[in-house]
Amino acid sequence: MASVLRRRRVTMVGDMVRALLFLVVMLTAAAAGFGMGPARADHLAGKRVLHIDSYHAGNEWNDRIAVAVREGFEDTGVDLRIIHMDAKRKAEPHQIAGAVEAVLRTIEAFRPHVVTTSDDPVARYVIMPHFRDADLPIVFSGLNWDAGAYGLPYGNVTGMVEVSPIPQIVRLLRSHARGDRIGFIAEDTDTKRKELAHHEKLFGLSYDAVYLVSSFPEWTTAFRRAQSEVDMLVVLGVGALTDWDETAARRLTEEETRIPTGTDFAWLAPYTLLAVAKVPEEQGRFMAEAAQRILHGERPGDIPLAYNREGELLFNQRIAARLGIDTPPPLARMVP
Repeated sequence: MASVLRRRRVTMVGDMVRALLFLVVMLTAAAAGFGMGPARADHLAGKRVLHIDSYHAGNEWNDRIAVAVREGFEDTGVDLRIIHMDAKRKAEPHQIAGAVEAVLRTIEAFRPHVVTTSDDPVARYVIMPHFRDADLPIVFSGLNWDAGAYGLPYGNVTGMVEVSPIPQIVRLLRSHARGDRIGFIAEDTDTKRKELAHHEKLFGLSYDAVYLVSSFPEWTTAFRRAQSEVDMLVVLGVGALTDWDETAARRLTEEETRIPTGTDFAWLAPYTLLAVAKVPEEQGRFMAEAAQRILHGERPGDIPLAYNREGELLFNQRIAARLGIDTPPPLARMVP
């Protein structure tokens, strides 16, 4: 059953928040390179890089990260291999244990010179227990808000921490909302619970209703409830919902949305009024560039942790029309 948690609203405050918001300004399409310069392929032939995806092939966000990693190694001579833990859909302890064993066997057989990773499960179940301060260099991505939850960084690990423009999304929604009640709907996973905690910790933002769901029918029920229980709704990940129905979700949201809705994923923009969307390719580029720096002799510990900075503002005219909104935000791209 979808769970609903009631909480007290707090305001966004503090210099730390303003500093973080500066880091996560998302309305630029400029690449966020970090000074490596053009790739040097003079002695990378024969080097091996293993990319470990916490989730499954077909998860659009992670697939786009992996594509960017692959593109980052084009013409370098690097032998890149990609494997998937499928921890979002197969999250039972015995399934996670089997996935970890498969990863460790692959590392032992492939003997990578550098490992790149996506998302929290690989950090929690592989990096922290098996490769903390080990000889194997690792570059992570997609750890939401705080890598310190896993004791990172280690001497052999660097990476890009993933942050979301939640205050910007809420600010845009509030301009169209009839009241101040905010809801949050997402898949019921440890990652989304972690995000909820950091929304309050970093931004002082508490949700009046939280809907954590485990199936598409639960999502549709929660979405309908939110239309009368809150005044605006933040819509986050649904990748763990193995029965997600794009057609039905689009029909539901276009016909029954009565409050402004927003997301930080471009692929969820068809179901929301607007999106301030992160760019997964930014994380893939970072990992490929950092891995090449390591292959050329730099130590992971000498490469500072980074935060994602790129993004795009999207506006859904079909849902806007239902809400009586006819003016898109400046710089917004229309959702097809």
